[in-house]
Amino acid sequence: MKTTKHHHIVDITLEEAKTWKEAKYMDNGLVLTDHIADAPIPQTPARMNFSLMALCQQGTATYDIDTRQQTVKPGDLLFISEGHIVNNYQASSDFSCLCILVSTAYYHSFVQNVKNVSSLLLFSMNNPVVALTPREIEVYTNYYRVIGEKILDTRHHYQDELVKTWLLAMFYDMSNVIWRVDQNEKKAQSRADIVFSRFIRLLYLSEVVKEVSKRTPNDWIDHYVILEIRVLLKNSTKSIKEITEELNFPNQSFLGKYFKEHVGVSPLAYRKH
Repeated sequence: MKTTKHHHIVDITLEEAKTWKEAKYMDNGLVLTDHIADAPIPQTPARMNFSLMALCQQGTATYDIDTRQQTVKPGDLLFISEGHIVNNYQASSDFSCLCILVSTAYYHSFVQNVKNVSSLLLFSMNNPVVALTPREIEVYTNYYRVIGEKILDTRHHYQDELVKTWLLAMFYDMSNVIWRVDQNEKKAQSRADIVFSRFIRLLYLSEVVKEVSKRTPNDWIDHYVILEIRVLLKNSTKSIKEITEELNFPNQSFLGKYFKEHVGVSPLAYRKH
């Protein structure tokens, strides 16, 4: 009888990454390292508790992200978003990358535009490895060098602001890579891909709404639908049937059950009260 070997998923944290060989870091959520080959990456499934962007300089590596195998070679830019599972990591002895690791909180501290945040998230899910042009390689390398210098300049009064400014500028330059790849993909994108992308955007928006407001999108919808019904019941002479049709409920019974579930009384009792 064939048995399946199960591995416990371990977490790789940003605090651990700070101890990697010659790592440069900001205490509030940023690490730079170009010695990823020396990092003690587990051979068992590992969950990333940070987001990673890295440019491969030499050598090759293979690994799985959420069971999907990826291969990295020189000139490739790789993305791994926080929370994803990395497994079966193998790298050549000369593998070298310019790695930037950021916590989600730190990422949101310098990227405020929700559209831009979601675009990188979607891009990393659909394109975890991207081949850069020679110019894009040069741009990334220059940003990495400057940001590393700013991290070491601890006596600068505005160090945190400077680092975040350079990271934001780098983000917009890398977003240009997203735009370039997206244009090429749209030409060959299937209907299924388009539907999936829209689904992921809605899913991400749902998470952002919940994080910011502490309510789910459904909670907000229910809140405003019930508010509208309350207003129509108290401030209009429209019948329950007319309100049902105006708010696109399938029938009066459905509206009645929905209203009572959220308010505690029937629409008619609420109007009379």
